[in-house]
Amino acid sequence: MSEATMPTAISYKVPKRRHPVLQFMVQQPLGAAGLVIIVLMGVCAAFAPWVSPYDPLAVDYGAMLAPPSAEHWLGTDSFGRDVLSRVIYGARTALAIGFIASFLGSTVGAVIGVASAYFGGKTDLIIQGIMDVLLSFPIIVLAITVVAVLGNNVVLGLDVNLIIAIAIPMLPRVERVVRASALAIRELPYIDAARAAGYSHTRIIFRHIIPNVVAPYLIMLTAFVAQAILSEASLSFLGLGVTEPTPSWGLMLSGSAADFYQQAPWMIVFPGIAISLGVFAFNLFGDSLRDWLDPKIKI
Repeated sequence: MSEATMPTAISYKVPKRRHPVLQFMVQQPLGAAGLVIIVLMGVCAAFAPWVSPYDPLAVDYGAMLAPPSAEHWLGTDSFGRDVLSRVIYGARTALAIGFIASFLGSTVGAVIGVASAYFGGKTDLIIQGIMDVLLSFPIIVLAITVVAVLGNNVVLGLDVNLIIAIAIPMLPRVERVVRASALAIRELPYIDAARAAGYSHTRIIFRHIIPNVVAPYLIMLTAFVAQAILSEASLSFLGLGVTEPTPSWGLMLSGSAADFYQQAPWMIVFPGIAISLGVFAFNLFGDSLRDWLDPKIKI
């Protein structure tokens, strides 16, 4: 009799999982482009003292309204200050206020949204009434109103009241998105089981509700950085935001830049490009992040 043949084990390779960042960049090339722009802006802002060729506050009356040249790549303003240096330092102001205001508005809005959805009843009714009032005002009008009421309060080089004014209009928009996600989760069977088991509200919220609303929270957080940058530039342009001599893209567009736009158009063109590029990059990244994490979310 012939010997029985033994079955041979079939070996196969388990495909390696890509790093989430690499996976995002492959699946969302436009979002990756936005992320690259954001990183470059962040690097320039963080290392501004080493990247900028001049002190952004240094006045040189001998070089007033100098056009772009080898000495001043983007020209100078009406005080002889280097426009490139002020644009780079303006990125610091824009990103700092943008990230802080977006984090503050998104976080507070998310907390309110979770509380409104979980507790429901009169709590939900009162919160939604307040959110409806805030939503009835255009974003910039509400921000102007808050700034006019609170005034200026500079702490560590940043206007705290300006940040609050930019964050408040974000609250109802984030609250609505997070509340919708939390309402869907609240009706799931395992939430009822957790209540029946005697778990506290705090434990249910932190263990079951919040982890499931992280995706919409992160998407709104990213998207509203662009809105915060635009709001800061608008308020500074109107004289209600950042004040001289702090470099700010919106501030660079106002005042003397408006007076000399025909004689020195670079005073307006380059800060305008910086604002447009920053807002475009964050919108591009935010939209791609939404499509990657949860395409059903509407911002």
